[in-house]
Amino acid sequence: MTEIPEHLRKRAEEARAKAAAKKAAEAGGDAPAAAAPAGDAEAPAAATDSKIPAHLLERSKAAKARKAAGTAEAEGGGGVGTLAPAGATAVATAAPPPAATGPAGHTQRLLTVVKSGSIQDVKSTPVDKVHVWPHLLAVEFVASLAMLTFVLIFSVFVNAPLLELANVNETPNPSKAPWYFLGLQELLTMFHPMVAGVTIPGMGIFLLILAPYMDKNPSNKPENRKFAISIFTIMLMFWAVLVMIGSFFRGPGQNFVTPWTSGLFFEL
Repeated sequence: MTEIPEHLRKRAEEARAKAAAKKAAEAGGDAPAAAAPAGDAEAPAAATDSKIPAHLLERSKAAKARKAAGTAEAEGGGGVGTLAPAGATAVATAAPPPAATGPAGHTQRLLTVVKSGSIQDVKSTPVDKVHVWPHLLAVEFVASLAMLTFVLIFSVFVNAPLLELANVNETPNPSKAPWYFLGLQELLTMFHPMVAGVTIPGMGIFLLILAPYMDKNPSNKPENRKFAISIFTIMLMFWAVLVMIGSFFRGPGQNFVTPWTSGLFFEL
């Protein structure tokens, strides 16, 4: 149910009180009202209702005078002076009706200035967004539980590929990092450590950070996100190629070898 504003409710209560007072006055004083002339009958109303502006009272008097004059011409032709009061005729002929303006000279009506949307919202606004909790986090939590269960069961039946204890007197050749660091180790064989370990990875991460600000397309369709998908594909393939080279094409002394001729120098 729509809540009625306070000023509209007060205005409706005042209008009902005035209507009740007017009905009571008409029921108790019909004879004095009928005996009073038309020009004097409006004075008590104007005196009792002090909230009506003066220009609106003058406009009402002029309209009533014009209506009385038109009725007299339609009935008797030349009897305008006998049927209409002298004061009302003088107002109608001598002074032109005031311009149809409101307080401070404004010509707009209240319903024209105040739109219905500012008082009440009649239609619900559709939204295309949902809250992170619980719509997203609940699904991610269930997925993490499922992955944790799978890893736990897999580790019970399959042993980890661990090597024997390390011998401090013998360094394996080649000595390779885990597969997820082989891309960085491959860069170290090509560039200075400062360039391979800081500059190139930092530039790649900084480019990925700027990608959402360079491509502001809100669409989630791959055909509409060609720039973002291209940047991600380039970064992924760049690192994947480095990992594969370090895994299968590096032999003793980190020399470039071919696995189909020299063998495979890679262990998990």
